[in-house]
Amino acid sequence: MENVNNFLTEIIDEDIVAGLAEQIHTRFPPEPNGYLHIGSAKAIFINWSISKKYHGKFNLRFDDTNPVREDDEYVQAIQKDIEWLTGESPNGGIFYGSDYFETCYECAVALIKAGKAYVCDLGQEEMRAMRGTLTEPGQDSPYRNRSVEENLALFHAMRAGEFPDGAKTLRAKIDMASPNMNMRDPAIYRIVRAHHHRQGDTWCIYPLYDFAHPIQDAIEGITHSLCSIEFENHRPLYEWVVDNCPLPHHPKQREFARLNVTNTVMSKRYLRELVFEGLVEGWDDPRMPTLCGLRRRGYTPASILDFVRRAGIAKANSLVDIRLLEHCIREELNETALRRMAVTEPIKLTITNYSAGQTEYFDIPNNPRDASAGTRKVPFTGTLYIEKSDFAEVPPPKFQRLKPGGEVRLMGAYIVKCQEIIKNDAGEITELKCTADLETANGMPTDGRKVKGTIHWVSAAHAIDGSCCLYENLFTLENTSDVPEGTNYLDYLNPDSLKRLEGCKLEPSIADVPVGTRMQFVRMGYFIKDTEKGRYNRIVTLKDSFAKTLK
Repeated sequence: MENVNNFLTEIIDEDIVAGLAEQIHTRFPPEPNGYLHIGSAKAIFINWSISKKYHGKFNLRFDDTNPVREDDEYVQAIQKDIEWLTGESPNGGIFYGSDYFETCYECAVALIKAGKAYVCDLGQEEMRAMRGTLTEPGQDSPYRNRSVEENLALFHAMRAGEFPDGAKTLRAKIDMASPNMNMRDPAIYRIVRAHHHRQGDTWCIYPLYDFAHPIQDAIEGITHSLCSIEFENHRPLYEWVVDNCPLPHHPKQREFARLNVTNTVMSKRYLRELVFEGLVEGWDDPRMPTLCGLRRRGYTPASILDFVRRAGIAKANSLVDIRLLEHCIREELNETALRRMAVTEPIKLTITNYSAGQTEYFDIPNNPRDASAGTRKVPFTGTLYIEKSDFAEVPPPKFQRLKPGGEVRLMGAYIVKCQEIIKNDAGEITELKCTADLETANGMPTDGRKVKGTIHWVSAAHAIDGSCCLYENLFTLENTSDVPEGTNYLDYLNPDSLKRLEGCKLEPSIADVPVGTRMQFVRMGYFIKDTEKGRYNRIVTLKDSFAKTLK
């Protein structure tokens, strides 16, 4: 792990010098109500890489304090994603917020006994109306001055299930005139009757995140609670909780900007809607920004972490171009991916002067950029498939592929010349009849003439069938967090985000590569062999429109 230096590590360095921390301990606390996305990758990277830099510990803690939407499916998926992204299990351990419910309850009781919490009968709307505004102080709840004894009795009754959902909350007694709205007597416990994925029906009251999170951090010995910038205004409440509860440790919260990426959504609510409304194939749809979707698309952990590094770690929010992510995976695969030939929109090419029934095998490099990758033998016959786009009956200017009377080099094999075009009754081209220069040596004409164009091909007799999924951005709008007035983010769902090409013809060696293998289909892009039989997902195109921007 390379050293990661940023404003957060500067803070940690100062804390170490001041003697405030001996062993750095960080955590990633996802709520198990959905799958992780690339924005989560930034939070994981920051906490994990910082623990690595200081030879410290990194915890995974599931924030399962809201049972309504939480599920073990998400728990398992989150753990799998983190281990895939980092290449290891969290060295500090795996924990659950629900493990600390009893401690949270004890802390709440301690606050009540100290006169710093009270049971309130106001409903959500009433509480919101009395909270005040940014320029006006809030109003005290009429229940704010209940006695300690009454509050203890009511809170015990809340736990015992004597009140209906929403009838009462436990609120911290802080300051209704505070300029920070989060400090205006925030609710710290509410009544919710919902089956918990781990605790079952043991509890009917649950702590709110702002109360439970600092307690969890303190119990686990977290030194630096590193979270996204929207929690900056919550920091005074975080510190109030650890200062006023009987806890063994005082963690420090610091914030960083979230990762926002063009032409996609990061809101878990929006991602859930896309999945549950059937607008995508599922959480792992390769168009989704989820880590499982990116994995199925063919992105590697290294490319995602590289993207996060390049996007930067700062406090100011920014919108990162999705083409940077594409550039990162393209750079990696250009060096590492196997090369294979695949014809995505096939048209038949018959070589009339090639012996019927003859098969030759040509040695073609697995990766021209890596000699150690070796070669493979590719079968060649007199009937081939080539790309429909590699032939033009009326070629545009500077067209260097196959045309009537023109010559082109078949990659790694012969030079062919188009002699005849066969069409069906609808006027569509169904076959090209060509002659081959069988006297070429290593693909070069023996008479010294130059042939500029080179195209790929697949033997018709040996080809395997497959379908290729070509992906574009899921949304046409660059910044989906700033949709024009009167519209919805779904109005910008790209109808052309998926194009599935059936009847593709692939060289036979592709049948032997395992699921999950990343390949360059020469001249067509980078693809991954999908879990669905016969399906190949395009990871990214060959053309890098972002490289010039980086330079």
